[in-house]
Amino acid sequence: MSSQLNTHTNKREDQKTVLVPLLPNSDSADMVKIAQNLAHSRRVIVVGLVPVASGQSLSTGAQKARQLRGVIEKLSGDRVNILPGIRVSDAPWDDIRQIIVEEQVELLMLYHPNDLNALELNASEILSHPPCDVGLVRGPIPQKFSKVIVPINGGPHSECSLDLGLALSQPDQGKVTSLRLDSVEKETAQSNREFEPVISMLEQMPEVEQARASQNNQAEAIIESAIDNDLIILGTVQRPTVATDSFGAIPDFILANAKCGVIAIKTRRLELDDQKPTAQVSKKVDRWFAQNTFHADEFDQLEQLVAAKQAKGLRISLALPTLNEEETLSQILAQTQDLLMEQYPLIDELVVIDSGSTDDTREIARSFGVPVYIHQELLPRYGMRDGKGEALWKSLYVTTGDIVLWCDTDIKNFHPRFIYGLAGPLIRYPNIQFVKGFYKRPLNMGKNLTSGGGRVTELTARPLLNMFYPQLAGIIQPLAGEYGGRRDLLEKLAFTSGYGVETSLLIDSFEKAGLDALAQVDLIERIHQGQSLEDLSRMAFAVSQTIFSRLNKKELKAVSHSMRRLEQEFDEISLVTDELIEADRPPMRTVPEYRDRYRVPERPLTGVKKENLLRGTLDDPEDVFLVPGTFTSKS
Repeated sequence: MSSQLNTHTNKREDQKTVLVPLLPNSDSADMVKIAQNLAHSRRVIVVGLVPVASGQSLSTGAQKARQLRGVIEKLSGDRVNILPGIRVSDAPWDDIRQIIVEEQVELLMLYHPNDLNALELNASEILSHPPCDVGLVRGPIPQKFSKVIVPINGGPHSECSLDLGLALSQPDQGKVTSLRLDSVEKETAQSNREFEPVISMLEQMPEVEQARASQNNQAEAIIESAIDNDLIILGTVQRPTVATDSFGAIPDFILANAKCGVIAIKTRRLELDDQKPTAQVSKKVDRWFAQNTFHADEFDQLEQLVAAKQAKGLRISLALPTLNEEETLSQILAQTQDLLMEQYPLIDELVVIDSGSTDDTREIARSFGVPVYIHQELLPRYGMRDGKGEALWKSLYVTTGDIVLWCDTDIKNFHPRFIYGLAGPLIRYPNIQFVKGFYKRPLNMGKNLTSGGGRVTELTARPLLNMFYPQLAGIIQPLAGEYGGRRDLLEKLAFTSGYGVETSLLIDSFEKAGLDALAQVDLIERIHQGQSLEDLSRMAFAVSQTIFSRLNKKELKAVSHSMRRLEQEFDEISLVTDELIEADRPPMRTVPEYRDRYRVPERPLTGVKKENLLRGTLDDPEDVFLVPGTFTSKS
């Protein structure tokens, strides 16, 4: 069978991605109806998944795989995106979680209780560790969603439930009603405050009709109010109950007794307890620091390093981002070419990615015979953006290496260790996917050297990473400009265009590949020109924006792009507003020109399962990335 990834793969910035797994024991007709309706306003991904019990041969899933192929073939004309092939796995929940990360899924739909049984999940697991928002579907699902009722009580699930109700009913021009559940007792100021966020949200949803019900037994009130409705959408409890199979008293009652279809929602919240670096997380970070922190001197035997690279058939590209670097570029190019290309052929490709220099930077590069690309002129179809991240993103398009390294070009004391130190772990250790450099940072502040570097790191990046990504607490210099990785990983990452690129690549590499795939290398010392406090303030704002944009969007308001700062001229102080938009470029793997140039489907992968290739297009619905075949995986 050759599964088809539908042509409706464009994802607008305001579209959410929904994953609908089809399992052999699901009511496929119900799940297909859900997928079809959501596809009118969401990016919907369908995957066929056959669970096999641990210890059994995966071949026992062949018959169920054939049955699922028949179901999925009926979807070929719909708007949904179908992942290629049927996955047969003895760890199906791990497969689903991996797809959620790779496809940036915001909502997972599971059929209740059949899918939970097949995936060996209980309510406690869903409530404690949801990989994204989860919708538990219980039939019967109607042919048309003419009337959808959403009970709300001021909790965190209201927004997601209402949003889902509107999305499902839209194709059928159905009606969505919010049902506010009040106690029969007198309203209190506290209860009204609990509803304030919901009331404010409903004001932005004029298409939602509002109703209220007052009854001591809220579950019975919901059943009674939903008599003439086709679907109930309601939230679960926020935390696990004593019973591992309970989603809360009210959801359990509705799932068991409602005559119409039901969807129970669990949102993935940023719980305070989840953010604390517990003893387990701390131990993992300590172990990672000990095992994955290297020193450049470990890789200074260049003849051996080159032999290891050649034995593994690796090709290494070095891309140097530049913007008016005429003072330092010559020494970087001379030392790199002499030691790392001529004496020891470690670097196979050297390019300069310029961001519009007005000095002699480009002329200097060309005098060394180095190809020069002006990033504003590359991939013109996607427009021009300023920023280092834009240059790095487009450098993937013009380089060919299996490993891509980047090194800032404002370094006063450049040494080839900045390059071979980064390349070493990626050559020697196949599990390493992404490498960061770190060093002492005395700053050149005019005529004097000062050791006060890393201000944005210490005052912004490190506190926020410790707060929201405690697993990355061991990264010594998260904002270092010297880093690299395997193309198989880099081409799947979204690149922030500006100051936030180092932060975004670090977080996204961690999210996609895991902590053990990251490494850091001591490059000893780096001297460069310090930046003004004003520039550092802008950088800190961009880094903060990048981190918050990657957190759970349902629990955080939209990240502001406006930064207000003080500007003083003589005795007059005024407020100045800077618009700093850290907009992402999509993974290079989804760019049609890149796929055409490098024939991405045929590229061998390192450390990434073939069936987990990232799918997608940008603007043209005819640009479809297909990987045919039925894959059988054993995670």
